Amino acid sequence: MTTQATVRKGRKFDQVLKGAREIFLRDGFEGASVDDISREAGVSKATLYNYFPDKRLLFMEVCSVQCHRQADEALLTMDFTQPPEVVLKEAAQRFVEFMLSDMGQKMFKICVAEADRFPEIGQKFYESGPMVVRQAMATYLKDAQSRGELSIDDFDMAADQFGELCKADVWLKLVFGVQTSFSDAEIDRVIENAVATFLARYGV
Repeated sequence: MTTQATVRKGRKFDQVLKGAREIFLRDGFEGASVDDISREAGVSKATLYNYFPDKRLLFMEVCSVQCHRQADEALLTMDFTQPPEVVLKEAAQRFVEFMLSDMGQKMFKICVAEADRFPEIGQKFYESGPMVVRQAMATYLKDAQSRGELSIDDFDMAADQFGELCKADVWLKLVFGVQTSFSDAEIDRVIENAVATFLARYGV
């Protein structure tokens, strides 16, 4: 069953998504009730079920819309004609900001928690967010190489490596609750080192 084959659009579609997002972020996937979602969205349960006959489909759509929105905002406002040291720094800044955001953390944790039971949820999250960013990053790296600014053999691997560099000294602390907030200095340290390390490997 795919989201495209079963989700129905309507006049209150966006209203339902907004209400669902608030409840999912507050209560998680398992704890979110259809009653609470319909109340938050200001629609009847019949209307909600008409759009989304399955709660999984609703959550997948919320994830997809949110991830695409975050990715589009970043990609549309970045100037990919700039040299790597400029583009990579801005990309790292946006990546780390989303990773540390309340929205980013909650979406990730819910998707991971439900991935075993509903693997399509994790797949949708990956396809809507990380994969979009990875593809955009790989495309930029190819363009930068064509301008003689980088030297890369495997663009997908390089894009993935850059994403991992942006997690250094932050991600595991965040996931395991060792540290829940980071200073500007700590974030700048991660970003500067991510860019420097990547350029040391692939810079010309």
